[in-house]
Amino acid sequence: MPLTDAQRAEIEAHSQASAPTRRPTVPALEEKLFTAIPVLDHGFIRVIDYMGDDSAVVQAARVSYGRGTKKVSEDSGLIRYLMRHRHSTPFEMCEIKFHIKLPIFIARQWIRHRTANVNEYSARYSILDNEFYLPAPEHMAAQSASNRQGRGDTLDAETAQQVMELLRDDAARCYRTYEHLLDTDEGPGLARELARMNLTLNAYTQWYWKVDLHNLMHFLSLRIDPHAQYEIRAYAEAMLDILRAWVPVTAEAFQDYRVGAFTFSASMLAVLRRMLTGEAVTQPESGLSKREWEEFQAAIRA
Repeated sequence: MPLTDAQRAEIEAHSQASAPTRRPTVPALEEKLFTAIPVLDHGFIRVIDYMGDDSAVVQAARVSYGRGTKKVSEDSGLIRYLMRHRHSTPFEMCEIKFHIKLPIFIARQWIRHRTANVNEYSARYSILDNEFYLPAPEHMAAQSASNRQGRGDTLDAETAQQVMELLRDDAARCYRTYEHLLDTDEGPGLARELARMNLTLNAYTQWYWKVDLHNLMHFLSLRIDPHAQYEIRAYAEAMLDILRAWVPVTAEAFQDYRVGAFTFSASMLAVLRRMLTGEAVTQPESGLSKREWEEFQAAIRA
């Protein structure tokens, strides 16, 4: 299970506690506060704290003295203008803090986004739980023949089962060794900071991850992309739902101008203008590489 009884009790205690505040709050996000949203087999995401809302973006852009100084429609128009023209600073005025439980190999990919404050569970001081990520059969795939960092066709049921057993056996065996290394009675009582190196990368870790709204959207724009690895995409999609609850106007603009948009290069735009005049342009005479041409065609034919 993603959460133990003790963890659920702790979350429930946090959820029941309240304190008066004079700062803006978002009812839809308040409902999600502290609640663990399951991701993968043992992972989760939960919102620990946040600062700001859609009005904080507007307030920062106008450097105004309060919220609601303009009509809601005008505020929405300004947010969409800021998003459309990539004026990022006002979005940096909002922040959110997550508690995330995730496999180590996804954490190592995630940490490449160096725009957040991170504090990870330390296996130097604490003992990691005996929990490992095992992909569902539909996510067991062979290496892609065309993409060096992606998956290809899904494995057949028999092969997927064999892979699952190998992963499960390896993880279980490594954890048994980890426990033996730590054991001070029947084992060597090895230091925790050394014993942990034996664990497999599908073991779960946890961290607090605090990020501003601008950098959160940048993270999401990359990680909800269909080309992103499934496991990190699962976390990003859960976070996108949280974004919609937190800053709905900003989330809608983000969806329109980032997620659902495509940026044309100058060369692509020149080709599009030629096509709009009725000219039949082919890839060899377009000046675009084969990959650029395929991306261009995918954008205009979708």
